Amino acid sequence: MAPLARHRLSPAETGPALRALRAWTPPDAPSGSLHPGDVGWLLRRDDATVLLWTDARTDTQASAHAAARTDAEASAQAGGVTTTAAPVAVGFLDGPVLRVTAAPDVDLGSLAADAEDLLVPGNDATDGLPVPGWEPDTEEPWLVFSWTPEPVSSRAVQVTESDTADRALVHRAAFTGSTLTADHWRTMKKSPAGHLAVETIVRTPAGEPAAAATGWFGGAGRCGLLEPVGTHADHRGHGYGRDAVRGACAALADRGASAVAVLTPAGNEAAAALYRSAGFTVVRENLDWTRPSGV
Repeated sequence: MAPLARHRLSPAETGPALRALRAWTPPDAPSGSLHPGDVGWLLRRDDATVLLWTDARTDTQASAHAAARTDAEASAQAGGVTTTAAPVAVGFLDGPVLRVTAAPDVDLGSLAADAEDLLVPGNDATDGLPVPGWEPDTEEPWLVFSWTPEPVSSRAVQVTESDTADRALVHRAAFTGSTLTADHWRTMKKSPAGHLAVETIVRTPAGEPAAAATGWFGGAGRCGLLEPVGTHADHRGHGYGRDAVRGACAALADRGASAVAVLTPAGNEAAAALYRSAGFTVVRENLDWTRPSGV
Protein backbone atom coordinates (compact mmCIF):
# COMPACT_ATOMS: atom_id res chain seq x y z
CA MET A 1 0.00 0.00 0.00
CA ALA A 2 1.75 3.17 -1.21
CA PRO A 3 1.66 6.10 1.23
CA LEU A 4 -0.28 9.11 -0.03
CA ALA A 5 0.39 12.83 0.25
CA ARG A 6 -2.52 15.26 -0.08
CA HIS A 7 -2.03 18.78 -1.44
CA ARG A 8 -4.47 21.70 -1.41
CA LEU A 9 -4.12 23.67 -4.63
CA SER A 10 -5.21 27.24 -5.23
CA PRO A 11 -6.63 28.06 -8.69
CA ALA A 12 -3.22 29.17 -9.96
CA GLU A 13 -1.64 25.89 -8.79
CA THR A 14 -4.04 23.48 -10.50
CA GLY A 15 -1.85 22.68 -13.53
CA PRO A 16 -0.66 19.30 -12.16
CA ALA A 17 -4.24 18.25 -11.35
CA LEU A 18 -5.51 19.24 -14.80
CA ARG A 19 -2.66 17.41 -16.53
CA ALA A 20 -3.38 14.28 -14.52
CA LEU A 21 -7.10 14.36 -15.30
CA ARG A 22 -6.40 14.84 -19.01
CA ALA A 23 -4.06 11.84 -18.96
CA TRP A 24 -6.77 9.72 -17.28
CA THR A 25 -9.60 10.82 -19.63
CA PRO A 26 -10.54 7.92 -21.94
CA PRO A 27 -11.77 8.11 -25.54
CA ASP A 28 -15.35 7.44 -24.42
CA ALA A 29 -17.44 8.74 -21.52
CA PRO A 30 -15.24 8.79 -18.38
CA SER A 31 -16.09 6.28 -15.67
CA GLY A 32 -14.56 8.44 -12.95
CA SER A 33 -16.15 11.38 -11.21
CA LEU A 34 -14.05 14.23 -12.60
CA HIS A 35 -13.12 15.45 -16.06
CA PRO A 36 -10.69 18.37 -16.51
CA GLY A 37 -13.81 20.42 -17.29
CA ASP A 38 -15.25 19.84 -13.83
CA VAL A 39 -12.17 21.49 -12.37
CA GLY A 40 -12.35 24.17 -15.06
CA TRP A 41 -15.91 25.08 -14.12
CA LEU A 42 -14.93 25.16 -10.43
CA LEU A 43 -12.21 27.69 -11.24
CA ARG A 44 -14.77 30.41 -11.89
CA ARG A 45 -14.38 30.99 -8.15
CA ASP A 46 -11.34 32.85 -6.84
CA ASP A 47 -11.48 30.83 -3.60
CA ALA A 48 -11.66 27.40 -5.26
CA THR A 49 -9.57 24.61 -3.71
CA VAL A 50 -8.58 21.49 -5.61
CA LEU A 51 -7.15 18.43 -3.87
CA LEU A 52 -4.28 16.51 -5.44
CA TRP A 53 -3.12 13.21 -4.00
CA THR A 54 0.37 12.04 -4.94
CA ASP A 55 2.58 9.08 -4.18
CA ALA A 56 4.33 10.21 -1.00
CA ARG A 57 7.45 8.26 -1.95
CA THR A 58 8.00 10.40 -5.04
CA ASP A 59 7.18 13.51 -3.02
CA THR A 60 9.95 12.61 -0.58
CA GLN A 61 12.42 12.02 -3.37
CA ALA A 62 11.45 15.29 -5.03
CA SER A 63 11.81 17.20 -1.76
CA ALA A 64 15.29 15.80 -1.25
CA HIS A 65 16.22 16.83 -4.77
CA ALA A 66 14.73 20.30 -4.27
CA ALA A 67 16.80 20.79 -1.12
CA ALA A 68 19.92 20.67 -3.27
CA ARG A 69 18.64 23.29 -5.70
CA THR A 70 18.68 27.06 -5.51
CA ASP A 71 15.86 28.99 -3.88
CA ALA A 72 14.86 30.29 -7.29
CA GLU A 73 14.49 26.77 -8.63
CA ALA A 74 12.56 25.65 -5.59
CA SER A 75 10.14 28.56 -5.99
CA ALA A 76 9.01 27.03 -9.28
CA GLN A 77 7.16 24.37 -7.27
CA ALA A 78 3.42 24.99 -7.00
CA GLY A 79 1.89 24.43 -3.59
CA GLY A 80 4.58 21.90 -2.67
CA VAL A 81 3.76 19.72 -5.69
CA THR A 82 6.81 19.14 -7.83
CA THR A 83 6.81 18.00 -11.41
CA THR A 84 8.33 14.67 -10.33
CA ALA A 85 5.57 13.77 -7.86
CA ALA A 86 3.30 11.07 -9.27
CA PRO A 87 -0.39 12.13 -9.11
CA VAL A 88 -2.73 9.35 -8.00
CA ALA A 89 -6.05 11.20 -7.53
CA VAL A 90 -7.74 14.58 -7.94
CA GLY A 91 -10.79 15.84 -6.09
CA PHE A 92 -12.69 18.72 -4.60
CA LEU A 93 -15.63 19.36 -2.32
CA ASP A 94 -18.73 20.25 -4.34
CA GLY A 95 -20.93 21.48 -1.53
CA PRO A 96 -21.48 18.41 0.69
CA VAL A 97 -20.18 15.98 -1.95
CA LEU A 98 -16.52 14.95 -2.19
CA ARG A 99 -15.85 14.31 -5.88
CA VAL A 100 -12.75 12.25 -6.71
CA THR A 101 -11.17 10.60 -9.73
CA ALA A 102 -8.21 8.28 -9.21
CA ALA A 103 -5.57 6.97 -11.55
CA PRO A 104 -6.03 3.40 -12.79
CA ASP A 105 -5.05 0.71 -10.26
CA VAL A 106 -5.00 3.10 -7.28
CA ASP A 107 -5.97 1.56 -3.94
CA LEU A 108 -9.31 3.28 -3.32
CA GLY A 109 -9.36 1.99 0.25
CA SER A 110 -6.19 3.92 1.05
CA LEU A 111 -7.61 6.98 -0.68
CA ALA A 112 -10.84 6.78 1.32
CA ALA A 113 -8.86 6.44 4.55
CA ASP A 114 -6.81 9.51 3.72
CA ALA A 115 -9.98 11.48 2.90
CA GLU A 116 -11.66 10.58 6.19
CA ASP A 117 -11.01 13.98 7.77
CA LEU A 118 -12.73 15.66 4.82
CA LEU A 119 -15.91 13.64 5.37
CA VAL A 120 -17.09 15.42 8.48
CA PRO A 121 -20.82 15.38 9.32
CA GLY A 122 -22.52 17.47 6.67
CA ASN A 123 -20.19 16.22 3.94
CA ASP A 124 -22.30 13.12 3.56
CA ALA A 125 -21.72 11.93 0.00
CA THR A 126 -18.90 11.02 -2.34
CA ASP A 127 -18.80 10.79 -6.11
CA GLY A 128 -16.25 8.34 -7.47
CA LEU A 129 -14.92 7.20 -4.09
CA PRO A 130 -16.46 4.21 -2.30
CA VAL A 131 -16.25 4.66 1.47
CA PRO A 132 -16.31 1.61 3.78
CA GLY A 133 -19.63 1.48 5.61
CA TRP A 134 -21.36 3.88 3.21
CA GLU A 135 -24.04 2.89 0.71
CA PRO A 136 -24.67 3.55 -3.00
CA ASP A 137 -27.47 6.08 -3.47
CA THR A 138 -29.80 4.09 -5.72
CA GLU A 139 -32.65 6.59 -5.30
CA GLU A 140 -30.89 9.43 -7.15
CA PRO A 141 -28.72 8.00 -9.93
CA TRP A 142 -26.94 10.16 -12.48
CA LEU A 143 -27.38 9.43 -16.18
CA VAL A 144 -24.16 9.46 -18.21
CA PHE A 145 -24.82 10.53 -21.81
CA SER A 146 -22.39 10.25 -24.71
CA TRP A 147 -22.34 11.87 -28.16
CA THR A 148 -20.36 10.53 -31.12
CA PRO A 149 -19.03 13.17 -33.52
CA GLU A 150 -21.15 13.69 -36.61
CA PRO A 151 -21.96 16.62 -38.92
CA VAL A 152 -24.30 19.07 -37.20
CA SER A 153 -26.21 22.22 -38.01
CA SER A 154 -26.75 24.77 -35.28
CA ARG A 155 -27.70 28.39 -34.68
CA ALA A 156 -25.04 28.60 -31.97
CA VAL A 157 -22.07 30.95 -32.22
CA GLN A 158 -18.89 31.08 -30.17
CA VAL A 159 -18.99 33.32 -27.10
CA THR A 160 -16.72 36.36 -27.34
CA GLU A 161 -15.82 39.01 -24.78
CA SER A 162 -18.79 41.10 -25.91
CA ASP A 163 -21.11 38.18 -25.08
CA THR A 164 -19.90 37.59 -21.53
CA ALA A 165 -22.69 39.49 -19.77
CA ASP A 166 -25.33 37.66 -21.82
CA ARG A 167 -23.60 34.31 -21.22
CA ALA A 168 -23.84 34.90 -17.48
CA LEU A 169 -27.43 36.15 -17.78
CA VAL A 170 -28.53 32.91 -19.52
CA HIS A 171 -26.97 30.84 -16.73
CA ARG A 172 -28.69 32.84 -13.99
CA ALA A 173 -32.03 32.60 -15.81
CA ALA A 174 -31.60 28.86 -16.34
CA PHE A 175 -30.57 27.91 -12.80
CA THR A 176 -32.58 29.26 -9.89
CA GLY A 177 -30.32 30.78 -7.27
CA SER A 178 -27.26 31.13 -9.55
CA THR A 179 -25.11 34.21 -8.93
CA LEU A 180 -22.81 33.77 -11.94
CA THR A 181 -21.47 37.07 -13.27
CA ALA A 182 -19.38 38.11 -16.24
CA ASP A 183 -16.45 38.48 -13.85
CA HIS A 184 -16.83 34.82 -12.81
CA TRP A 185 -16.73 33.84 -16.49
CA ARG A 186 -13.57 35.91 -17.05
CA THR A 187 -11.94 34.35 -13.97
CA MET A 188 -12.64 30.90 -15.37
CA LYS A 189 -11.27 31.80 -18.80
CA LYS A 190 -8.07 33.19 -17.27
CA SER A 191 -7.51 30.10 -15.11
CA PRO A 192 -5.12 27.25 -16.00
CA ALA A 193 -8.15 25.42 -17.48
CA GLY A 194 -9.44 28.35 -19.51
CA HIS A 195 -7.83 27.24 -22.77
CA LEU A 196 -9.76 23.95 -22.58
CA ALA A 197 -13.18 25.67 -22.69
CA VAL A 198 -15.38 26.20 -25.72
CA GLU A 199 -18.44 28.41 -25.25
CA THR A 200 -21.55 28.71 -27.41
CA ILE A 201 -24.57 30.97 -27.21
CA VAL A 202 -27.82 30.99 -29.14
CA ARG A 203 -29.95 34.10 -29.59
CA THR A 204 -33.57 34.62 -30.55
CA PRO A 205 -34.39 36.29 -33.89
CA ALA A 206 -34.66 39.52 -31.88
CA GLY A 207 -31.13 39.08 -30.54
CA GLU A 208 -32.02 38.10 -26.99
CA PRO A 209 -29.73 35.51 -25.33
CA ALA A 210 -31.69 32.27 -25.20
CA ALA A 211 -29.33 29.36 -24.42
CA ALA A 212 -25.67 28.63 -23.82
CA ALA A 213 -23.32 25.71 -23.32
CA THR A 214 -19.77 25.30 -22.08
CA GLY A 215 -17.73 22.41 -23.43
CA TRP A 216 -14.38 21.19 -22.15
CA PHE A 217 -11.61 19.63 -24.21
CA GLY A 218 -9.91 16.63 -22.63
CA GLY A 219 -7.29 16.20 -25.34
CA ALA A 220 -7.13 14.87 -28.89
CA GLY A 221 -8.62 11.38 -29.05
CA ARG A 222 -10.19 11.82 -25.60
CA CYS A 223 -13.73 12.51 -24.46
CA GLY A 224 -14.91 16.08 -23.99
CA LEU A 225 -17.48 17.24 -21.44
CA LEU A 226 -20.41 19.65 -21.36
CA GLU A 227 -20.65 21.61 -18.09
CA PRO A 228 -22.82 23.63 -17.76
CA VAL A 229 -25.71 23.85 -20.24
CA GLY A 230 -28.69 26.11 -19.76
CA THR A 231 -31.70 27.62 -21.54
CA HIS A 232 -33.19 30.93 -20.42
CA ALA A 233 -36.49 30.27 -18.64
CA ASP A 234 -38.27 32.69 -21.01
CA HIS A 235 -37.10 30.91 -24.16
CA ARG A 236 -37.63 27.22 -23.56
CA GLY A 237 -39.38 24.97 -26.05
CA HIS A 238 -37.86 26.46 -29.21
CA GLY A 239 -34.80 24.25 -29.69
CA TYR A 240 -32.31 26.87 -28.50
CA GLY A 241 -30.80 24.56 -25.89
CA ARG A 242 -30.35 21.78 -28.43
CA ASP A 243 -28.54 24.17 -30.77
CA ALA A 244 -26.24 25.37 -27.96
CA VAL A 245 -25.40 21.74 -27.10
CA ARG A 246 -24.78 20.71 -30.69
CA GLY A 247 -22.67 23.81 -31.35
CA ALA A 248 -20.45 23.04 -28.35
CA CYS A 249 -20.16 19.39 -29.38
CA ALA A 250 -19.13 20.40 -32.90
CA ALA A 251 -16.49 22.78 -31.53
CA LEU A 252 -15.04 20.03 -29.34
CA ALA A 253 -15.01 17.58 -32.25
CA ASP A 254 -13.21 20.18 -34.38
CA ARG A 255 -10.46 20.27 -31.73
CA GLY A 256 -10.11 16.49 -31.84
CA ALA A 257 -12.47 15.16 -29.16
CA SER A 258 -13.39 11.52 -29.81
CA ALA A 259 -16.73 11.84 -28.00
CA VAL A 260 -18.58 14.26 -25.71
CA ALA A 261 -20.16 13.32 -22.37
CA VAL A 262 -22.69 15.06 -20.16
CA LEU A 263 -24.27 14.00 -16.87
CA THR A 264 -27.66 14.85 -15.41
CA PRO A 265 -29.73 13.51 -12.52
CA ALA A 266 -32.06 10.75 -13.70
CA GLY A 267 -34.98 12.71 -12.29
CA ASN A 268 -34.28 15.72 -14.51
CA GLU A 269 -36.50 14.62 -17.38
CA ALA A 270 -36.25 17.92 -19.25
CA ALA A 271 -32.44 17.77 -19.37
CA ALA A 272 -32.49 14.11 -20.40
CA ALA A 273 -34.92 14.92 -23.23
CA LEU A 274 -32.69 17.79 -24.37
CA TYR A 275 -29.60 15.61 -24.61
CA ARG A 276 -31.46 12.84 -26.43
CA SER A 277 -32.79 15.39 -28.93
CA ALA A 278 -29.20 16.56 -29.53
CA GLY A 279 -28.08 13.04 -30.43
CA PHE A 280 -26.79 11.78 -27.07
CA THR A 281 -27.41 8.27 -25.79
CA VAL A 282 -27.30 6.97 -22.21
CA VAL A 283 -24.28 4.73 -21.67
CA ARG A 284 -24.65 4.02 -17.94
CA GLU A 285 -25.75 5.31 -14.53
CA ASN A 286 -23.43 6.65 -11.84
CA LEU A 287 -24.27 6.36 -8.16
CA ASP A 288 -22.99 8.56 -5.34
CA TRP A 289 -21.98 6.96 -2.06
CA THR A 290 -23.86 8.30 0.98
CA ARG A 291 -23.37 8.12 4.72
CA PRO A 292 -26.01 5.89 6.40
CA SER A 293 -27.93 7.32 9.33
CA GLY A 294 -25.96 7.00 12.53
CA VAL A 295 -22.56 6.63 10.84
